[in-house]
Amino acid sequence: MKEQLEQIRREAVAAMEGAGSAQELDALRVKYLGKKGELTAVLKQMGKLSAEERPAMGQLANEVRAALEAALETKGKALEAKALEDRLKDEALDVTVPGKAVKEGHRHPMYIALDEIKEIFIGMGFTVLDGPEVELAELNFDRLNAEEGHPSRDWSDTF
Repeated sequence: MKEQLEQIRREAVAAMEGAGSAQELDALRVKYLGKKGELTAVLKQMGKLSAEERPAMGQLANEVRAALEAALETKGKALEAKALEDRLKDEALDVTVPGKAVKEGHRHPMYIALDEIKEIFIGMGFTVLDGPEVELAELNFDRLNAEEGHPSRDWSDTF
């Protein structure tokens, strides 16, 4: 039984070190440490041993299990680190590469036409004055002495 445990340890550690992916590592974990794994099969045979041999074999079996779990954890961390490194390498951003050029917009055709019309009238001697888009009630009615009840203040007459 001692030889079986040592052989399982050598085979399992070598296989785990040679694993290239997390799936392979998980398959090895099941193969050696699972319910129907090789180590479990050897541990089931411990009931056949004499009372004097059991403690020594139990201790050796626990050492083998600890060694396999440590090898699994070490290789798992190494595979995770390699996967992270590969992903970061693929997603690397070179900040020295020029970015995309921003497309500049253009003026609306209505404003182009409005500017052309203004230039024509300025050429004829007119001036352009800016004022409010909507006249206030004060300018339309109050300053023209149209009191509150005057018919011109009705909405239908102003729009």
